[in-house]
Amino acid sequence: MYEILREVWNELTAPGAPFEVSEIEVRGVPVKAYARAPATLRELWLGSALHGDKDYLVYEDERWTYAQAHAEVAAVAGWLAAHGVEPGDRVAIAMRNYPEWMLSHWASVSMGATVVGMNAWWTGPELLYGVRDAEPKVMICDAERLARFLPHAAEAPRCTLVAVRVAARAGAPPPEGVIDWSQLRLSGASLPEAEIDPDDDACIFYTSGTTGHPKGAQLTHRGCTNNVFSLAFVNLCQAAALDRAAALDRAAALARDAALARAGSERPAAQSGPPPQAAALITTPLFHVTANNCVAQSMTLAGGKLVHMYKWDAGEALKLVERENLTMVSGVPTMVRELISHPDFPKYDTSSLKGLGGGGAQLQPDLVKKIAAQGGGAQPNTGYGMTETCGIITAVASKFFVGKPASAGPAMPVFEARCVDAEGREVGVNEIGELWVRGAQVIRGYLNRPEATAETITEGWLHTGDVARIDEDGFIFIVDRMKDMVLRGGENVYCAEVEAAIFDHEDVDECAVFGVADDRLGEEVGAAVVLRERSALSAEAIREHCAPRLARYKIPRYIWLLSDPLPRNASGKFLKKQLRDELDPSEAV
Repeated sequence: MYEILREVWNELTAPGAPFEVSEIEVRGVPVKAYARAPATLRELWLGSALHGDKDYLVYEDERWTYAQAHAEVAAVAGWLAAHGVEPGDRVAIAMRNYPEWMLSHWASVSMGATVVGMNAWWTGPELLYGVRDAEPKVMICDAERLARFLPHAAEAPRCTLVAVRVAARAGAPPPEGVIDWSQLRLSGASLPEAEIDPDDDACIFYTSGTTGHPKGAQLTHRGCTNNVFSLAFVNLCQAAALDRAAALDRAAALARDAALARAGSERPAAQSGPPPQAAALITTPLFHVTANNCVAQSMTLAGGKLVHMYKWDAGEALKLVERENLTMVSGVPTMVRELISHPDFPKYDTSSLKGLGGGGAQLQPDLVKKIAAQGGGAQPNTGYGMTETCGIITAVASKFFVGKPASAGPAMPVFEARCVDAEGREVGVNEIGELWVRGAQVIRGYLNRPEATAETITEGWLHTGDVARIDEDGFIFIVDRMKDMVLRGGENVYCAEVEAAIFDHEDVDECAVFGVADDRLGEEVGAAVVLRERSALSAEAIREHCAPRLARYKIPRYIWLLSDPLPRNASGKFLKKQLRDELDPSEAV
């Protein structure tokens, strides 16, 4: 099966093929890139006008077609240009996942401005930090973010504030000096012309560091459009490989049985009419690459529909799957786990779903199998990537994922990938080392952080900070984050491995593994576990469950059985540092 995948892969990326890969020079470094990818996000957006009257954005009872979205984007971009925003300037977006996020995004990148994604969970001082660091000329805010920032607005006098949905929420116009979104969308302006270099900044997204100030990663137009092409490539490649494998299976069966050959010669009539519109649920924040670059931008290229939620709720998500005929729900693993384990899952029509999965963290092997078995026809999928790669590095789905459920998939065609030891020497097949990647999707650097850029990117190679191995098929297995690893008495314990073992118990809803300081061993393994409702599972039973799956030293010494959901950041990832700080080892069992 994996040999067939490689055959199709090579055919699709060969010279003259749709996903031809060429070598170009970016910032003085030779890198791989798709020869036919749009040069800029402006080109990608303008091309989506062909989708006309198809639904594009959906939020509660509001809808925008592609045609309506293009008209609004042009008006907003024209207003920005008329009010002093030029190519190369920055426009910050500080709001939850409202449709105006995407409209602001396309308006900015299409006129040559750079989008600055502000973390919607930031406090007022944190928003001020982002404004001072990125120096946007305009910041487009919803009511909540505006209220947080206004007490600090005098400290950023050169940033014009635009308010979204403030009047609708507060029942009054925006405060004095703040411009209402309606002035932009009803300006009647047209999309200005713009010359954009593929290696200009398209977005600045802040990495969610656990200490110090976050760093603004500079994502280029080339990086973003190559990421969209990577997503399109992997979907087509794996589907074609499955079709070819199925065709070979059928041919073998026909050769063995003449009667079956006669029956197989009568093929069902092809379905008439166009295929259903692709439709995705936006589950994670648009100020990160998972939702913005991987879901929203790729769906826009495909003429798909983007359905927004006010906040994540598995029950509400099921309603939207049925109502909007969603074909994909992509989020962090905890969201997918909540969706398929929801008591109302069987009550809703989820037959439109083709894919369930996502990124932000590795899908545990048990969840891969559960999606395949319980997903109502939806296939499991995952993508591993980083803000620093404008989206995915790897991706895998369906039988290829089920066959290697602990894998993140192969690196996309525009990446070189290798695992290296502490001295930077490449290790062998299936040997563990830090994953380094190089390609068109690697960011330009960190805004205002030349030292951090130099530490993270050397000669075009991005040091991911992830411990990984690459197998004989080129599939990458993420073992753990280097900084998240528990060092117990000189032995490395990879948290993801322990979490996968605990999650394999059907009574476990949530689990986060981290190191607990120990005078003798340096660190011991700790696990915060949330059980399913009415479960009587004990900590000792969890250890017994882990015993045949893990070496003895990897089994958690400290286990906290918690009733409340584990704390998460804006991306939906568990906040292990907070758990480590708040949980008392003396209260563990």
